[in-house]
Formats: sequence, structure tokens, C-alpha cells
Amino acid sequence: MRVVDRAIVRLLPTVPRPVVQRLSARYIAGPTLDDARRTVAGLNAEGKMATVDVLGEVVTRPEEAEAIASAYHSALDAIAGDHLDANVSVKLTALGLQIDLDLCRSLLATVVADATARGIFVRIDMEDSSCTDDTLLLYRELREAGRDNVGVVLQSCLRRTLADADALADLRPSVRICKGIYVEPPSIAYQGRDQIRENFVHVLDALLEAGCHVAVATHDEWLLERALERVAEMSRDEYELQMLLGVREERASQLVAEGHRLRVYVPYGEKWYEYSLRRLQENPSLAGMLAKAAVLRAVPGRN
Repeated sequence: MRVVDRAIVRLLPTVPRPVVQRLSARYIAGPTLDDARRTVAGLNAEGKMATVDVLGEVVTRPEEAEAIASAYHSALDAIAGDHLDANVSVKLTALGLQIDLDLCRSLLATVVADATARGIFVRIDMEDSSCTDDTLLLYRELREAGRDNVGVVLQSCLRRTLADADALADLRPSVRICKGIYVEPPSIAYQGRDQIRENFVHVLDALLEAGCHVAVATHDEWLLERALERVAEMSRDEYELQMLLGVREERASQLVAEGHRLRVYVPYGEKWYEYSLRRLQENPSLAGMLAKAAVLRAVPGRN
């Protein structure tokens, strides 16, 4: 069945959008900021924190990047106004990184400044390897300019990541560590699950040894157990765990009940379809379910 599911993944762009929306709804707060506000409030009521992401990466025009930046200002206003336990995550391609570095730098600086004024943290997401150098550059610039309310992400799938962690150590950064979801060539990225897991643990150890605040972002139970072993003697405010909206919700609640700080990634926005395809491509078995639903829709009398 896994072979079939993977084959279906390649056909996802042909699946009707309403079917994609129905099966991916659990991963997305909705198309509007109000949807995100309600979702975050619900998570907070369960003792979970949130990080809000405005969907819309890889914009192609400056005005699109400016619109995304404006949406982040609105999100920051909502978080502060509603007294939500949340921060924001920002993808630099959404702020024009692939259009113009200076445009991205300027828009990012305004978002971070707004967040600073409101006492809200900003996480700069890591994207594919073509963005890694510029992402780390802009992060360092912000930190060296005195912005301490900003963090970054490192991906354990990349061979360079341990060196990147060492290079950031002087900043004592706040780092989200994750496996990484982007398809990268073997020359720069580990391909096997065990290699990616092993590097994840090595990077986690290096970050903790350097005194960094670490956000462990994984749904992999083996990695969760390794991480929990390492933070067992630490104060709860020295680390946090992170998961995606709609994924392993029972386990997330269990971790919160055990006293761990857990943050849920809450995406929202009009670009839900592109995000949904990526989530489904990461989960071939769910893609198989989507294909089954599409077939049933096509059968007379099953609508």
C-alpha cells in the first residue's frame, strides 16, 4: 500500500480542491485571522502555546510580500489584543527573499520591531537549502542589532547543520530543531531515517551544551524520548516541545499534563491549498485516504 500511496502523491495536484480542503482541514486553522484566533484560544485553554504562521511562501511580486508582512502585523495585533499565549513564525520567501534580499530584510525588520514593541517572539522558519545562508545571515543581523525576541530553525536532515549550530553558538540562540521536510540531494542532505535521527540528537546535544534555548519540533516518538531524557533535569522554561496542528494531539496533551511546555504550529490564510499539498506529500498514507475520498465522490449516489 505504501508504494500505491507514494504514487498517489505525484497525482495530488489533480485532486479536486474541495477534497483536499476536507482532508487537510485538521492541519490548518482556516483562511482568516479570526480562524487563527479561535484556534489559538482553544489551544491555550488546553494548556498549549501556539506559533502563528501566515500562509503564502514563495511570493513573486513585492506587493505580495508587503501584503504578507501586513498580515503579520495584524496577527501580532490580534495576539496582543486577545492576550493569547502565542508567537509568530515567518518564512522569508513569503517576505520576498527570492525577489530581493533588501526587500526581505526591510519587511522582516518591521515585523520584528512590531513584535518587540508588543513583547512577542518571532521565529524565522528554515526553508529549502537555497535559503539557508540568507536565513542565517538575516537572523544574525537582527541579533547583532539587539533584537533578542527572534529565533531561527535548523534542520537535522542537512549535513551542514551541526556546523551551523556551532557557528551560532556565540549568540546563544533560540533554535527550533526539526528533521526538515524539503527534498534535497544526497550531497548536502542525509537520506536515511536513522542518519537524520542521529544528526538530530547530535545537533540537540550541541545546542544544549552551548546554553541555547531549544524548541524540539518532532512527532517522532523515538526522538521525543531522546529529547526528554536530555531535558529531564532542566527547568521547564529552558526548553519547549513543538508539534503541528492536528498531529498527535493526544500525545501533545499527555506531554502538557506531564508538565512540559508545548507549542502548536497554527497556519492560516488564503494559501491553504499549497500548504495542504505539502502536508499530504509528507504523509503518503493520508494521500491514499484522499484518493479514496475522491473516487467515492465520483461514484453516483455517494456524494
